[in-house]
Amino acid sequence: MHGFSYHEQLLLLFSTPFYIIIIGTEILLSNFHFHKKTYTLRNTLTNIYLTMANGLVDMAFKLSYLWVLVQVYNHRLFPPLENGIVYWLLLLVLEDFVYYWLHRFDHTTRFLWAVHVTHHSSQKFNFSVGFRSSVFEPLYRFIFFMPLAWIGFRPLDIFLMYSATQIWGTLVHTELVGKLGWLEAVFVTPSHHRVHHSSNPKYLDKNMGMFLIIWDRLFGTFQKELSENEYAPIQYGLTKNLENPNPFTLIFHEWIQVCKDVSKKGLNWKQRMGYLFGPPGYSHDGSRKTSRQMEKEEEQAQLSSK
Repeated sequence: MHGFSYHEQLLLLFSTPFYIIIIGTEILLSNFHFHKKTYTLRNTLTNIYLTMANGLVDMAFKLSYLWVLVQVYNHRLFPPLENGIVYWLLLLVLEDFVYYWLHRFDHTTRFLWAVHVTHHSSQKFNFSVGFRSSVFEPLYRFIFFMPLAWIGFRPLDIFLMYSATQIWGTLVHTELVGKLGWLEAVFVTPSHHRVHHSSNPKYLDKNMGMFLIIWDRLFGTFQKELSENEYAPIQYGLTKNLENPNPFTLIFHEWIQVCKDVSKKGLNWKQRMGYLFGPPGYSHDGSRKTSRQMEKEEEQAQLSSK
């Protein structure tokens, strides 16, 4: 347990001053060089509030889910690889692969989206949005990491690798970095992640990776950022943004709506399960649209206008 705490403290020690510098630099550049207001005080304070709430949940349950992973590791299929370089490179790739599926389920399963939606509720896009955490994700994230422990990766190393790749995941939240050449083919870049945070129909539920973009390319969720000549400018936030967000509704608004949907009168069990386990936007009567339905409608509208 001490090692886990030490590794996290070490990453925090090195990353915190770095974050302060890059956020300060982004504020100065966006305001005085690019003349774009990418930060507001309220939005930034909200991001800080959500990452603190996430940290409290994570801290409260850390020993519990670490214990679970230790039990899985004690029944591992294979001993840890002796070659340190191969061990860490393989852990990096597999942890990123697992995160891709965690993130994809967050977007395609309603009750998980109810947790993850807070991260996408910002209508600004900047480095501080990387801290706009899905507050209750620590309660189930470890489940996706269990196969890694089962095949022989030490639980402390799994969480260290997740923390390390999160640093990259934070750095791609910016409008000030353009496309990065050949890096776009392999890694998640700011361009890729701008698409991910867009509420434009064509961009919804795309580019799920944290560190490597290869998973999106392999599993059909990749979308490059298009120029304004090719497609509409990016709009950040939700397809329907919160009108009066407050500390409570920011975290629980989607859960409140889920409860209302599931408890509607006259639904059969399949429809109720659709509101809970179906994709966000599912409705039994067509009153709402899923992301794929919105994308298809946009494509049809574009074809009919030609």
